[in-house]
Amino acid sequence: MKILYLDCFSGISGDMMLGALIDAGVPPAAVQSQLDLLGLEGYSLKIYQDKTHGFQGTRFLVEMEQYHHSHRTWEDIRRIIEGSGLHPQVKRCALDIFEKLARAEGKVHWVEPRHVHFHEVGAIDSIVDIVGTSIALREAGVEKVYCSPLPTGYGTVQTHHGVLPVPAPATAELLKGFPIRPVEVEGELVTPTGAAIVAALAGGFGPLPAMKIAQIGYGLGANDYGIPNFLRVFIGEEIERQPAPEQEISILQTNIDDLNPEILAYVTEKLLASGALDVWLTPVIMKKGRPGNLLTALCLPEKEEELMQLIFAETSTLGVRRRREKRFCLPRKHISVETEFGTVRVKVATCRDDSGWQMSPEYEDCRRLALEKNVPLKNVYMCAIKAAQLNNQLNLGNFL
Repeated sequence: MKILYLDCFSGISGDMMLGALIDAGVPPAAVQSQLDLLGLEGYSLKIYQDKTHGFQGTRFLVEMEQYHHSHRTWEDIRRIIEGSGLHPQVKRCALDIFEKLARAEGKVHWVEPRHVHFHEVGAIDSIVDIVGTSIALREAGVEKVYCSPLPTGYGTVQTHHGVLPVPAPATAELLKGFPIRPVEVEGELVTPTGAAIVAALAGGFGPLPAMKIAQIGYGLGANDYGIPNFLRVFIGEEIERQPAPEQEISILQTNIDDLNPEILAYVTEKLLASGALDVWLTPVIMKKGRPGNLLTALCLPEKEEELMQLIFAETSTLGVRRRREKRFCLPRKHISVETEFGTVRVKVATCRDDSGWQMSPEYEDCRRLALEKNVPLKNVYMCAIKAAQLNNQLNLGNFL
């Protein structure tokens, strides 16, 4: 599935959205030719490469041939879109976005959505931004949209209704239920149009999802807030999160209270050497108050009989309990890393939800190097983990 991730580093607006999609490879001519189907006149598009605080991206501007500020109602806009020759998918997307706006504006102004007059949003440039975004998404083949938490900024903004707090009331209404993050930037980082796009399209919020990135685009904003003002988009194929592999294992257990502890230690080592996946001893109190040990061995089913016979041969037990269980394992691999003390093998496992990875240096390697170099064992461990993190062999894509 092709997905789009909106990295709203410094907010989102309609022009930033279109600029980012075009920067990611959507042909401007395809957007313009389909916008012409709306039958709107008196404007032209200006699309060009520019920079913001040293970062390159695409600016998308709607230039009016003369001053224009139409106060269209939601019904007016619906008729324009539905009466156009646009693809049905584009119509649905654009209408969904405007529907969100109408409901938000209607609530904050106590007006029926169908009677809402779009002032800033009703102007041609905002219609172009919303319909153009819908066109660009279809051109890019995007099937699902994810979004980062939205930065709100602070301060005030001048609107048709006068000076309003940031985020503006309609924007705040649109953001209800969505994650936001405060930033020390004075200005309107998320516009009503940008908020409506997110509200209508975003199917999830959070960090960059697991995906194979094909295109990246930067859409530059019109204002200078003292920071790079751009919307970054990632387009690519989503990587399905597979459940951890399931494996059937055998668990062998026996209670022992009459065996020399030294022999028990030997038995645990021999079981591991013979193919047990894990072995451990648990102190228990047995009948007549005698202290004993619960010997537990994990193994694959095919090793079950061999290890059971080993327990009978090496211990004083008269019976071994057996049961089958399921276990789930993270994908893992072994790598070798170079440290200032020498080579260490490291076991690396990755979480299936991409929340991170786990690393475990081989104890015997670390122990040997600590003795050879006369350094604390923990120092060798820390160096091995750091080397594993930096080592280019740690390619998380190998796990997916």
